[in-house]
Amino acid sequence: MSSLRSKKRSRLFLDAADQADWQRWLPTGLFYGITTNPTLLASAGLDCSLSEIERLVRAAFTFDIEELHVQAWGATTQALLERGRIVASFDSRVVVKVPISFEGVAAVKALRAEGVRTTFTALYAVHQALTAALVEPEYAAPYLGRISDGGRDGHAEVVAMNEILRALDAPTRLLVASIRTAADLTRLAQAGLDTYTIGVRVARELFSDPQTLAATVAFEAAASDGFTSDAVSSAPRADSNLEPSQPDIRK
Repeated sequence: MSSLRSKKRSRLFLDAADQADWQRWLPTGLFYGITTNPTLLASAGLDCSLSEIERLVRAAFTFDIEELHVQAWGATTQALLERGRIVASFDSRVVVKVPISFEGVAAVKALRAEGVRTTFTALYAVHQALTAALVEPEYAAPYLGRISDGGRDGHAEVVAMNEILRALDAPTRLLVASIRTAADLTRLAQAGLDTYTIGVRVARELFSDPQTLAATVAFEAAASDGFTSDAVSSAPRADSNLEPSQPDIRK
């Protein structure tokens, strides 16, 4: 666990449940943790079951991350509460995600009273930031891209949510999800938002600027030329083992 990383204000999460994606991206050191949900579990071929999630938790913390966000499920407050408790018991670094529904709000309130760290997920309306400020989970996750898909200005609404949390001095971090491009990240950062989760496609985009790639290729080509020159100049001469006083009589 990186103490330096935990002190930083900004936090970037990897939104993935496939362990091959974890192995590829987590060693970069960019990611504070991992976020998952039942849809991502299904995409990775995993069951949304407590036994499967327990195995996933153990695997996640073999990597150098601070948190793993795992979503509770169930149609009632009691079901969300019971599953949330069990998921949280797997590791103290697990953060339990719960939809910001009527049942979910009651479940988060109870989980927080028991010392369980929580995230409200699936925020779509600005007023839901007020709900989050009142209940005070560790995180609240609006879906930027999906808000925009509904015909609204997703960036403006996410910024408004963040302004509500800051104006009320709420301890809750706005964890922006459904980020579609690296440009979304830069717009959010410019607006003062500092906590995000991104999928593999956006992670790949962070490392795929064509000019940077071209410059890297050019540097490597120049370095290879220099290595060849160094190798030639530093290679021992064929007669280097001859004694100074011994004449070279080879033809």
